[in-house]
Amino acid sequence: MKIAILNPSFGENFVRVARWSAKSRGRVQRHPDYLLIAAQVLIDAGHDVIFIEAAARNFTPEQSFEIVRNFKPELLLIHATTPSIYADIEQARVIKEQNRCKIAFVGQHVSAEPHNTFEISKNAIDYIFPGEYDYTLRDIANGMPPQSVPGLIWHNGKETIVNPSQPPVDVNELPFPAWHLIKPEWYPDAGKKYPFLTLFTGRGCNNACTFCRDPQLMYGYRLRTRSAKQVVDEMEYDLKLFPQIREIMFETDTFTADPTHVKEVCEEIMRRGLHQKISWSCNVRINVDLDILPLMKKANCRMLMVGYEFGTDEALRAVRKGGVTVNMGKRFSQRAHELGFTLHGCFMIGAPGETRQSARATIEYAKSMPLDTMQITGIATYPGTVLYKWAKEHGYLLGKDWADWLTAEGEQKTLLSYPQLSNKEIDELIDIGLKEFYLRPKQMWRMLISIRSWGDFLRKIYGLGAFMDYFWKKLTRKGQT
Repeated sequence: MKIAILNPSFGENFVRVARWSAKSRGRVQRHPDYLLIAAQVLIDAGHDVIFIEAAARNFTPEQSFEIVRNFKPELLLIHATTPSIYADIEQARVIKEQNRCKIAFVGQHVSAEPHNTFEISKNAIDYIFPGEYDYTLRDIANGMPPQSVPGLIWHNGKETIVNPSQPPVDVNELPFPAWHLIKPEWYPDAGKKYPFLTLFTGRGCNNACTFCRDPQLMYGYRLRTRSAKQVVDEMEYDLKLFPQIREIMFETDTFTADPTHVKEVCEEIMRRGLHQKISWSCNVRINVDLDILPLMKKANCRMLMVGYEFGTDEALRAVRKGGVTVNMGKRFSQRAHELGFTLHGCFMIGAPGETRQSARATIEYAKSMPLDTMQITGIATYPGTVLYKWAKEHGYLLGKDWADWLTAEGEQKTLLSYPQLSNKEIDELIDIGLKEFYLRPKQMWRMLISIRSWGDFLRKIYGLGAFMDYFWKKLTRKGQT
């Protein structure tokens, strides 16, 4: 079967496959790793596949339509998001009319809202592949009748039919992503060495944070790790395919959750000598086993992306952050800093019960630690999550329509508003936090002396440009109101 996979554009620099769907404040782009794993599953099954990276390349819809018309697919797969769902459906409608092909949607939004998606699509969509869609997609491509495909949600023209679920995928059976369908240079990120690739060491998560979409909607509450051999095999494959890459980002939410797995991966990296060829970075929770950090550093782990989230224990408990505490974050940060890791902190404002005082505590928490960079956002509230349901039930959710999830400029929009802390105050505190953190002489000096190569210099320039672009556009909007 001829299959086109479309990652559609939706305004300038829209990030479609990140943990939130918007133009990021750091003006980064995310690799479509899950889409490309599914693409390779199809290729391995003998299908003819193209991938259209319209989001990262800022294609117009017309550019995407032309590529699809020239390819003449029998099936088109679209990754849809909450704020872009109407535009995604409209692109699907045009493609369906022009090519008479079947249309399938994947992603967190349609996994949470399949019935609504079919309702507003008005027969533009034939299939939804909720959650882990690799094998559901392959079964449809292989010609299985819809009623026989596990995990499929489909529309027969009259009603929506939900088939029995697909069992969790054995992650060690999945192929490496079809990276040959993209170029690493399409994905800028001031925090990573450029160019870089992402790599998933597993799927799922052992934690139950109320705001996080992927465990709740896509991959479940059990971390399924790949073997150390397969993880390092993929690193070698990436380097062979793209010798120019300078870093690999382990994008798994909870790479360090299993110290035994981390130890095996680090030892395999060193056994093959890869620690002398390329650096790697990973996501970390602050309750990581501190004894594993020296081995990670020895294996050439460069940067830790750290989910601190909030600066009070009350806020951490309010989002079910799994027993982590503020003091835990301080101990972790000091130890990681002593070992020479680059630290990027991830923070949020807007937890249930948040006040201006607790939000200020988060800002001071970020400033108190030896962080190289940080990001701060309003806590994201997406359909299908525990936080979304709670906010909707209590009347704290401002969003009434899917289009409300973004500002007119495509930026992330704060949709939670409390009696004691409004959404406007949350936005104000986000900007205060960014300015107070980055505009300190101490922080500017730290970032300056961290420049050790031309690539480091270019990354810092890109980050500065993103910072200035974000605040300039905010000033421009204020001037127009």
